[in-house]
Amino acid sequence: MASVKIFNVEGKELGQMDLEASLFGVTINQAVVHEAMVAHTANARAVLAHTKDRSEVAGSHIKPWKQKGTGRARHGSKQSPIWRGGGITFGPTTLRNFAVKINKKTKRKALAMVLSDKVNNDRLIIVDDMKFAEGKTKDLTKTLAGLPCAGKKTMVVVEMDNRSVGLAARNVPNVEVFPVNTLNLLALLRLEYVVFTKAALEAAMSMFKR
Repeated sequence: MASVKIFNVEGKELGQMDLEASLFGVTINQAVVHEAMVAHTANARAVLAHTKDRSEVAGSHIKPWKQKGTGRARHGSKQSPIWRGGGITFGPTTLRNFAVKINKKTKRKALAMVLSDKVNNDRLIIVDDMKFAEGKTKDLTKTLAGLPCAGKKTMVVVEMDNRSVGLAARNVPNVEVFPVNTLNLLALLRLEYVVFTKAALEAAMSMFKR
C-alpha cells in the first residue's frame, strides 16, 4: 500500500496518509489509458459543421423548364447539387456521431492507472485542509508556493462543497480546480501535479474504489 506526505496550508509536513491500492497502486497499461483518452475526447466532441442537402435548400421545387423541346439539359429542381445555390453532396452534417463506447470498469481502471503514475513519480500531494474564508488569490498562491508543485501545471481537487478554492484560483495561471466528482482522465494527463485536500482524497477513494 502506497503512502503520501500530508502538508498543511503553510507547506509544513504533517505526516503520511495511506492510499487505497485499487486506486493508487495499479500497474500502468498504456493501451488502456489511450483507449480511455480517445473515448473521452471523442464523446466530448461537438459536431458543428453542417451543410444543406437538396431537401434542405430554400427555394422553389418547380421544374425549371419543360422536359423536352428546349435544347437544354433536363432538370427537375434548382435545388440539385449541380446548380449554383443548390444542395451539397456528401457534405458534413450534424447527424454525424463520433461517440465511442467504453466500459465503466475500463474507464475507472484507466483513471486509477494515471493516479498511480502520479504517486509513483511523486506528483501527488495531499493538503490537510484548504479553505479560504474570503476566496483570495493571494491565499492560494501562498499555499501552492510552499508545496512541491510550485510553479508547475497543477490540478487542485477539492470536496464538492468547497467553493472558496475555485474562487481563489480564477486568476492563478496553470492552476485548475476540480470538485472530486468531476475528476477526469484528460485533465490528469494534461496537468503535471495533482493536489488533493484530505477530505477530497477520502471521497475519491470511496467514490472510485473498484
